[in-house]
Amino acid sequence: MVEIHAVDIADPIRTQAILRRYGFKFKKSLGQNFLTNQRVLTEIVDAADLQPTDLVVEIGPGIGSLTEQLARRVQQVVAVEIDSRLIPILDETMAPYDNVQVINQDILQTDLKTLIAPYPDHGAIKVVANLPYYITTPIMFRLIEGEIQPDRLVLMMQKEVAQRITSGPKSKHYGSLSVSVQTQMATNIAAIVPKTSFVPQPNVDSAVLVLQRYLESPYQISEPELFNKIVTSSFQQRRKSLQNNLCTLFGKDQRPQIIEIIAALELPAQVRAEQLTINQFNQLTDLCAQRLAKH
Repeated sequence: MVEIHAVDIADPIRTQAILRRYGFKFKKSLGQNFLTNQRVLTEIVDAADLQPTDLVVEIGPGIGSLTEQLARRVQQVVAVEIDSRLIPILDETMAPYDNVQVINQDILQTDLKTLIAPYPDHGAIKVVANLPYYITTPIMFRLIEGEIQPDRLVLMMQKEVAQRITSGPKSKHYGSLSVSVQTQMATNIAAIVPKTSFVPQPNVDSAVLVLQRYLESPYQISEPELFNKIVTSSFQQRRKSLQNNLCTLFGKDQRPQIIEIIAALELPAQVRAEQLTINQFNQLTDLCAQRLAKH
């Protein structure tokens, strides 16, 4: 018989009781921090804009505090957990929910197409995840650029990383990560999460980042490979001018043409990368493709 609890898994008292019963010890190597703040869970669920027909892929369910909230609202939750020690705990905590499937895999090694294949009648695909700080960016780009492209990602991550992703020109946080993500997804921070919301408590605050796939991208990148090279190189040495960073990429012999390109964009000769919009980087790429002898 399934034991029904009046208290949610995220309640600190119930969380501690579950951890004690299983003698669970946190692994620093996996970046494990379990959420025990009901307000933050509500903010995550609200940010996901869940509909009853949605299929949600959750990464790193832990003991199921967020999984429980998702299962109450959507058609199907597929939870991917790398730590095999958590599987028996999830078997217990998720027993009341017949719309939750727990998979013991590394999300970076998981074929998402195969993962969701058993559920062909779903609506939108959404990803909700409390990401380990040390592996946030690889997971995020795998989700953005993979074969299965979720409509919306709601990702808990280190606050500073979320600020870098959402920042615009002339901000100290703006960089190649901002441009790379924003060319593919609309970004916003739904909530700042204090470090006291977790067990164990991390050293820094977190943020709930929402990435929404564009229905129609505002950026038409005609030379994506060159665009990515130029953006990465332009921010390589932030204190250097755009001109000098482009010379490093294309060769010092190309300086006269690079100066002409920057002037053609009506930018100051000593402009830095952080002052360019994404559209200006796109225009820069097109001019470099047309005018430079090699790239």
